[in-house]
Amino acid sequence: MKVIELYILRRTVAIFAAALAWVLIIVWTTQVLNRLDLVTSSGQTASTFFAVAALALPAVIPIIMPFAIGIAVAQTLATMNADSELVVVSAAGSPRITVVRPILILAITASIAAFAINNSLEPYARQKLRQILAGANADLITTVLQEGAFQKVDDGLFVQISERLPNGELSGIFVADSRDKDMKLVYHARRGATVERETGSVLVMQDGEVQRQSKNGDVSIIRFDSYAFDLSQFTSAGGRPTLYPKDRYLPYLFDPSPEDVFYVDNPQSFRAELHMRLSEWLYPIVFALIGIAVAGDARSFREARLHPMITTMAIGLLVRWGGFYSGNEAETIPFFSFMLYAVPIGMGLVSVGFIATNRVMELPTSWTEKWFARMRRDREVLARLGLRLQRIVRLKGGSA
Repeated sequence: MKVIELYILRRTVAIFAAALAWVLIIVWTTQVLNRLDLVTSSGQTASTFFAVAALALPAVIPIIMPFAIGIAVAQTLATMNADSELVVVSAAGSPRITVVRPILILAITASIAAFAINNSLEPYARQKLRQILAGANADLITTVLQEGAFQKVDDGLFVQISERLPNGELSGIFVADSRDKDMKLVYHARRGATVERETGSVLVMQDGEVQRQSKNGDVSIIRFDSYAFDLSQFTSAGGRPTLYPKDRYLPYLFDPSPEDVFYVDNPQSFRAELHMRLSEWLYPIVFALIGIAVAGDARSFREARLHPMITTMAIGLLVRWGGFYSGNEAETIPFFSFMLYAVPIGMGLVSVGFIATNRVMELPTSWTEKWFARMRRDREVLARLGLRLQRIVRLKGGSA
C-alpha cells in the first residue's frame, strides 16, 4: 500500500474503533438493563447477571458495526476535505482508488468479522443465555422463592410461601392465577412440596382449597386433600432451553431437524433466518460505499448543505430499516427473503454508480431545506425564551 493509503487506513481504523466502542457501550447498556429483572425478580447472583451481560455482546456487535464504519468513513473523508488533503491527493494525480482501497479493506474485514460473529459466536452466546434463563426458571420454586414474599412466575401468576420446613416441604402456599380472563383462580394450601419429573417441575399442594371466580362474578370454593400444579411450562422442561431460529448455527439452518417442533410449526422462520445470516454481513461494505459516495470527493464546504456524517447516517438508517423490515416480513412472506439481498446489494450498486461517475450522494434538497428551516425556528424560539428569562430575572432582582 502507498503511504497515503496507509494514512487513510490508520485514520479510518482509529475513528472506527472509537465509534464502535462508544456505540457498543450505549447499546449494550440498554440491553443489559433489560436483564436486571433476572437478578431482582428471580433471585440470581451477581455473577449470573454479569454472565448474561457478557453473552449479550455478540448479538449487538454485528448490528452496530455498519454504523461505526459509516461514521468512520464519513468523518475521515470530511476531515481530509476540510484540511484540503483530498484536493492535494487529487492534484497529485492519484487515482480515485487511492482513497477507496483502504476504506474497502477495512469494510471487507469488518464484513468478514460480522459474518463470523453472526454464525458462530452469536448462536453460541444465545444458547448459553437460553440455558441460564431456563436454569433460573427451573430453580424458581425450589431455590429462589423467599419466605413471605410474592414471586411473579408469569404475567398474571404469583406464588408465595410462608415458610420452608427442614424436610424440604413448604408451608403456607398461596398461588394467584389470573392468566385466564374468564376465570380467576386462587389456591391456598397448608403445606406442599415440589416434585421433579421428566416433563418438568410440579408443585404438589396438600390440605387446601381453590377459589374460582368466573367472568360474571360467581365464586366457588373447592377443598382438596392434594392438588398438583404444573410448573413445567415455566421451567422449560427442567431447565432445558427452547431454541429458536436465531439460536441455531448456520449448518442447522441449512438442514433443520424434522423433529424440531418450532421448525414444524413455522418452517418459513428458519428460511428467513438463513437468508438474514447470508445477507447481513454485506452492510459494513454498503455503509462504507455510502460514506465514499457522500464524502469521497474534494469540494468546497459551501456546497455542502449537511455534514457528510449526517447524510451518511440518514441514508444508512433508511437502508438498514429496509433490511430489518424485510427480515421481519420474511418470517411469514417468502418474497421478502429476496428483499433481504436486494436492499443491500441495490444500495451498494447505487453507491458504486455515484462513485464511478464522480457525483455526490446527498439527501433531497427539499429535505435539507426543511431541516434548516426547522433549526432556524428552533433557534429563534430558544433565543426568545432566553430573553424572557433574562427579563424575569432582572425584574425579580429589581423588586428584591
